[in-house]
Amino acid sequence: MRNIQNIAVVFAGLFVYCEGTISSRCLRCICEVESGCKAIGCNWDVNSESCGYYQIKQNYWIDCKRPGSSLSWCGDNSTCSTNCVKNYMSRYIKSNGCTANCESYARMHNGGPKACDPNHYMHGRTNNYWRKVQAKGCNSSS
Repeated sequence: MRNIQNIAVVFAGLFVYCEGTISSRCLRCICEVESGCKAIGCNWDVNSESCGYYQIKQNYWIDCKRPGSSLSWCGDNSTCSTNCVKNYMSRYIKSNGCTANCESYARMHNGGPKACDPNHYMHGRTNNYWRKVQAKGCNSSS
């Protein structure tokens, strides 16, 4: 009986850990939209620089806990930038009451932490971005 309880605890822990994490498929679609999934350096975009695979901006990098030696280094390092996106999504998905799915993650990536909320003004501003992510083969459940 004790072994069954231990197994149940492990599975419960895995569920809690996995709940709210962005899938590798969704990450890939966002990466494809942002850079063709290539290290493209930093480029001026909407009043600030966006860097690397996911075109991460300074405030986004700060919010994901400043991994790597700099924004530009992290942006062009696949592992660092992917971990940054994961950290950002984990930080904000539950605090805004949004569903943990690819659509919410894509909207947050493009429009900020509250863009996944259908009642927030940024949600509508991310419609075109979400269509681009869908065109790369993702849907809400990706």
